[in-house]
Amino acid sequence: MNWRKPLICGLLSLSGSNILSHLKQIKTYEFSTRAVINNRRQEKLHQVLLHAYHHVPYYHRILSDNGVVVEGRVCLEKFSNLPILTKDIIRQEGSALYSRDHQQRKCYLNTSGGSTGEPVTIVQDKHYDEWNIATKLYFNEMLGKEIGDAEIKLWGSVRDILAGSTSLKDRVINHLYNRKLVNCYHLGEKELYELIDLNNRFKPVAYWSYMEAALELARFLALKPRKFYAPRFIISTGGPLSEEVKTQIEAHVGCRVFDQYGSREVGGIACQCLQQQGLHTFPWWNLIEIIDENERPVENGTGRILVTTFENYSMPLIRYEIGDVATAGGYTCDCGRASFQLNRILGRTIGYFQKADGSRAHSHFIVQAMYYKDWIKRFQIIQDAIDHLLIRIECSENREMSTPDLDDITTKTRILMGKQCAVDFEFVESIKRSWSGKFMYTICKIDNGHSCGKSYEE
Repeated sequence: MNWRKPLICGLLSLSGSNILSHLKQIKTYEFSTRAVINNRRQEKLHQVLLHAYHHVPYYHRILSDNGVVVEGRVCLEKFSNLPILTKDIIRQEGSALYSRDHQQRKCYLNTSGGSTGEPVTIVQDKHYDEWNIATKLYFNEMLGKEIGDAEIKLWGSVRDILAGSTSLKDRVINHLYNRKLVNCYHLGEKELYELIDLNNRFKPVAYWSYMEAALELARFLALKPRKFYAPRFIISTGGPLSEEVKTQIEAHVGCRVFDQYGSREVGGIACQCLQQQGLHTFPWWNLIEIIDENERPVENGTGRILVTTFENYSMPLIRYEIGDVATAGGYTCDCGRASFQLNRILGRTIGYFQKADGSRAHSHFIVQAMYYKDWIKRFQIIQDAIDHLLIRIECSENREMSTPDLDDITTKTRILMGKQCAVDFEFVESIKRSWSGKFMYTICKIDNGHSCGKSYEE
């Protein structure tokens, strides 16, 4: 019996959290008709546009200039007139994108995940966080995991590497939620043996994992077969889940793998259901648009992803270009849900670099060293030798590089890659895209027959 679920629910209610009430509201969308979903989504959009008009300086100007809000009246039919919100605009406008009341909303700073090579700082708040958690609980339940069921999170933990352990608060929360956090930034043979031993003792219902980390585990099990208690499923994130990778993981780990897509700046965006006919978007949480090169909506083809957040009132993101490309998937699924789907996500893969001792280290730890450094407009990390990384940096306009920041990046890189690793910086006017038009933000040129022998593209 899962005794944790009633305990967690009780504690959430006693603490005044709105997570469970949000989850209850989310479930009213689940099998609603497309018309009902569309009406409720328009209500959410109407509310966030009015708030942005009255409280966010940048949007007061933009919404008025484009006829979307006129004398306090919202004209949703003109919504597509709004200019796309780019990362450059976020940097240029700065606090003009913050709601005037954001400091009263228990706000905090976050960044984009840096996986496009273009990190930006975002303001979020408690209200946003509770909706984000409720959305994650929803798609876990959709796949068969209840609150409190055993879970292994194969994830990157900066604190584990820098401080040597997680905080007491995090350990208590993880114990309560029946969650084991395994740091995937280091996944050598020793760590993989330890993970398998933990898995067999803990017997998790599910894994939440970076795609590359789950693939490393599957490859290890293929090379060195041993007893492995198969979880019910793996939620894969952090990179596109190709059919080839999915097949490898399922064959060697012994469970189904579901693709989930999201980002630090807007939270969960889409997740596969049990039918796996596409990734369902979350109409209570975000408005997702797919547009072509002429900024026209794409119904059945491939285009750029725009996201409008419904629940981040501290810093609404309206028609935000997240930096990814996806194939639109329509509204029909055998599961009965009528939410808009994405057939396939293209881009955003962060892989492993090769270390001198033969093990691999996840490049995301170095990517995170670029966070909260506004002078960095775009970056590219290249491993061109076993003991050398070249980091190309394109500086933001009218901003100069910071020597202390470079020292911090170098220090953290050597913590991950080893003290012997040389780190060089190259400052460029622009970082070129590949022949295919994609931006390659982490490149490993060490050919070892594994994932880090590839170039990972946006």
